[in-house]
Amino acid sequence: MGYRITKKENLSIIDFFMEVEAPHVARSWKPGQFVVLIVDEKGERVPMSVYYAEDGKIGMFIRRHGVTTFKLWYEKQVGDELLSVAGPLGKPIKVKYYGNVVFASDAVCAQAESYATLKAMKEAGNYTIAIQSFETKDHVYPEKFLAKPVADEHYLTTEDGSVGIKGHYLDVLKELIEKDKVDIVFAGGKLGSLAKLAELTRPYGIPTIVTVRQIMVDGTGMCGSCRILYDGQIKFACRDGPMFDAHKVDWDDVIKRDARFVEQQNLARERYLQKLREKGVI
Repeated sequence: MGYRITKKENLSIIDFFMEVEAPHVARSWKPGQFVVLIVDEKGERVPMSVYYAEDGKIGMFIRRHGVTTFKLWYEKQVGDELLSVAGPLGKPIKVKYYGNVVFASDAVCAQAESYATLKAMKEAGNYTIAIQSFETKDHVYPEKFLAKPVADEHYLTTEDGSVGIKGHYLDVLKELIEKDKVDIVFAGGKLGSLAKLAELTRPYGIPTIVTVRQIMVDGTGMCGSCRILYDGQIKFACRDGPMFDAHKVDWDDVIKRDARFVEQQNLARERYLQKLREKGVI
């Protein structure tokens, strides 16, 4: 069975949106879970966050970063099929009434999770607050792809101030905490930001649940690649997460492990892009 691409649209200078037919995922997926894509018979397994799951389809935000994601952008068009979409994988978050729920995001996976999480939380009766951070205006998504429709309050920040508030979600969140407007924080994106987030919310005792992005091979807990140190124990992001209590994560270890294959990844990407240059694709 193939998984047909039904929509595809550019989001920014680095990210794009893709919708794929995956009825088995759409039927049972819940916020917090993810999927694993395989482009073709020689393709690697790549974990992806889900923006929405409905009508037999799933939407995803994807960053043009590695060989597989560049393949998805340059070689796969609407109507083409992927070899596999496995999922849903991981544990869903607990959707219930918390009060004032914040989702903070500063990278592609988290921008998708922001919409999905806040939609569910709003339907559960919570007051929802989205803080979406981007590097510059060229990285900001079109408004229809932001979390505004599911947020009672929406804050957009850019590092250089070219759009929205100048700064980062940490800056906005600190102000909200000081105004006593935060009961729980969900977040995802850059690991360094999540480590700082944990330190920001810890003194206030604010529950902070974050997506821990570690390198995954199979996405089912068999390979052990995505293991993290969590509350003094070994956990696996794909099986036990990917969302964890930020105050119990050993962030130094997580960040160190995430950098293990950067050199190999960069080399593979450059080789692939060079082939596209030689073919005149880019």
